[in-house]
Amino acid sequence: MVPAALSSCRTTTVSTPHEGEAQWWHTAVIYQVYPRSFADSDGDGYGDLPGITSRLGHLARLGVDALWLSPFYSSPQADAGYDVADYRKVDDLFGTLADADAMIKRAHQLGLRVVIDLVPNHTSDEHAWFAAALAAGPGSPERARYHFCDGRGADGAEPPNNWDSVFGGPAWTRTTNPDGTPGQWYLHLFDSKQPDLNWANEEVREEFRSVLRFWLDRGVDGFRVDVAHGMVKKEGLPDWAGHSSMISEHEQAGTATRGQDASEQTHDPDAPVEHEVDLGNHGPMWNQPGVHDIYRDWHAVLAEYGADRMLVAEAWVSPLSDLAKYVREDEMQQAFNFAFLASHWHAEELREVIEDSIRANDEVGAPTTWVLSNHDVVRHASRFGMSTAGGNVSPPGPDDPQPDTALGLRRARAASLLMLGLPGSAYLYQGEELGLPEATMIPIELRQDPAIARGGEPVGRDGCRVPIPWEAEAPAFGYSPTGASWLPQPADWGRYALDTQKHDPDSTYRLYSRALRLRREYALGRGGLAWLDLDADPQVLALVNGAVTVIANTGSEATRVPATLDVLVSSAPLEQYDDATWLPGDTTIWAVRRADARTEPFGPD
Repeated sequence: MVPAALSSCRTTTVSTPHEGEAQWWHTAVIYQVYPRSFADSDGDGYGDLPGITSRLGHLARLGVDALWLSPFYSSPQADAGYDVADYRKVDDLFGTLADADAMIKRAHQLGLRVVIDLVPNHTSDEHAWFAAALAAGPGSPERARYHFCDGRGADGAEPPNNWDSVFGGPAWTRTTNPDGTPGQWYLHLFDSKQPDLNWANEEVREEFRSVLRFWLDRGVDGFRVDVAHGMVKKEGLPDWAGHSSMISEHEQAGTATRGQDASEQTHDPDAPVEHEVDLGNHGPMWNQPGVHDIYRDWHAVLAEYGADRMLVAEAWVSPLSDLAKYVREDEMQQAFNFAFLASHWHAEELREVIEDSIRANDEVGAPTTWVLSNHDVVRHASRFGMSTAGGNVSPPGPDDPQPDTALGLRRARAASLLMLGLPGSAYLYQGEELGLPEATMIPIELRQDPAIARGGEPVGRDGCRVPIPWEAEAPAFGYSPTGASWLPQPADWGRYALDTQKHDPDSTYRLYSRALRLRREYALGRGGLAWLDLDADPQVLALVNGAVTVIANTGSEATRVPATLDVLVSSAPLEQYDDATWLPGDTTIWAVRRADARTEPFGPD
C-alpha cells in the first residue's frame, strides 16, 4: 500500500505484502561466515569453530537472523575446504565435532539459525570413495560413483570430451594404472583434486541423504548447496563449444583499460548501461533438468525434521525464470539472486532486475533472496568503485586498475541500504558491515586460490577472503591472539575494525545495525513493492515497501526529498538548502510519512 502522502505520485505495484504465516527464511537476513577468516582462537593463523563461537554475540547484536558457514569438513584444503574428504568430520584446522555442536548450541541460545555448506557436486580426491575407485579399476561399482571414461584416440591419450575446467585448463585428468600404464580419465569441473560425483548413481544419492540427516540430527537449520546447478550432466557428456568460467559477465561499455588509474576511469553514471550478463554457463554440464529431482528428494528429507529447515541454491543460471524453478514449492526454499549481485549501480538496471526477480519468484510462490557479496566475488565496496560501477568483475590485483575506495564505499552503503529495504530475504558477507574493500595488493606468491595455478583467474578470489579486523590495536587486528594470519591483512585495516566503528555514529557498522533494526521493526521482509515515480528522474530508484519509502540516487546530481517524508536512515549525510532536504548522488534513504518517523536520519540512534 502506498502511503497517502505520496498518493499523488505515479506508482506501479509489483508485489503485495506477504499474508499468512511465514517461515523464518522468507524474511531472514543471513550472515555468511568464512570460517578460516572470521576468528582464530588458537593462534595458528586460521579461523576455527571456537573462534566463531566466541564472536557470535557480534552477529546477535548486529541484528541478523542466521549465519551460514562455508565448509569446515575434513579436507586437504586444496580449494579452501570445498574439496571434502569426509562430510561427517570436522577438519582439524577448524576443531572437532564437539566444537561444531557447541557452536550450534550457542547460536541457538542467541536466537540465530545455523546454515552450513554442502558440497555435493564433487569430493576431494582424498575421499575414501575416490581412493577406492582408483584401486578398483575400470567398470567397477566404485568408479561408477564418479565420471570415469576411456580417452579418445587410438591409445586413449585424448580427454573423453572437450570440456574445460571452471578453474582453467581441461576438465579431465588421466589416471595411472597399478602397472604404471596410462589409465582412464576422470571428470572435474573444478580442480583436479575435486572429482565430480555421478548423480545418476543411486549410491551417491543415498549417501547424501545420510549426510543431510547426520547434520540435521546435530541441529543445523539448513544447507547452502554448492554448485547446485552442476550436479547432473547431460547424458553422453557431449562436446561443447563454449567455456565454463568463474566470471561470465561480458562488459560492452564503461570499462577501463588495463593499467589505467581510477582517476582516469571514464564510466559515466548518467550514461545508458550497455552490457550483457550471462550467469548461466549454458553448457551440457550446467542447469540440467535432472537436478530438480535431487532437490525434490532432499525437500522430503528435510520435511522429516519439520517445516522449518531450508535449502539455498548457489545456482549461476539465467534467465531468472530458470532460477525460480529451484525454489518451487517442493524443491528448495531459497536461491541466491546473482543477477542482482551482478548489476551495475544504475537505477534503470536495478529496477529491471528487482522487478523481474520478484515477478519470477512470485510465479512459484517463493521469496526473493538478495545478495551483494560472498567469498567468490569482488567485495561490493570495491566493485562499485571500479570503472564498471559494479557488475560481476574479475578480481583486481596489484598491477590492475585500482578501485576508488571512497566512491566504492559510498555506493556500497547505498546499495546495501537499498537491498535491505526490499521484501524477501538477504545475505551479508562477513566484513561488509565494516565496509571492507577487496584486498587487491596481496602478492601473487601469497595467494592460495587454485584457480591461479590453473589459469582460470590471474589473481584468484583471495582478495575477498582476508581475515576481518575486530580490534584496531590488537595483533592481527584481533583476528588471532598471536598476530598470525593465513592471508596478509592490509596495514590500514585498523580503520575498519569493529571496536573503532562501534563508537562512530556515522560508521558503516552503525549504518547496518540501524538498518537491520528498522527492517525488523517495519517488517520489510514481509512487505510488498510498488515503484514510485519521482519526477521520472532516470537516475533515481524509488519504491514503497509497506510504510517505508526507499529512494536510491545512483546519479551524480542531488534530488529533492518529498517534503511529506521524514527520513529514518540514510547511507550518507543529506543536504539542506532552498528550504528543502536533498538526496545527494550515490545515496539511499528510508523514509516514512512525517507522523510515522521514529529515528534520526544519520548519526546516533
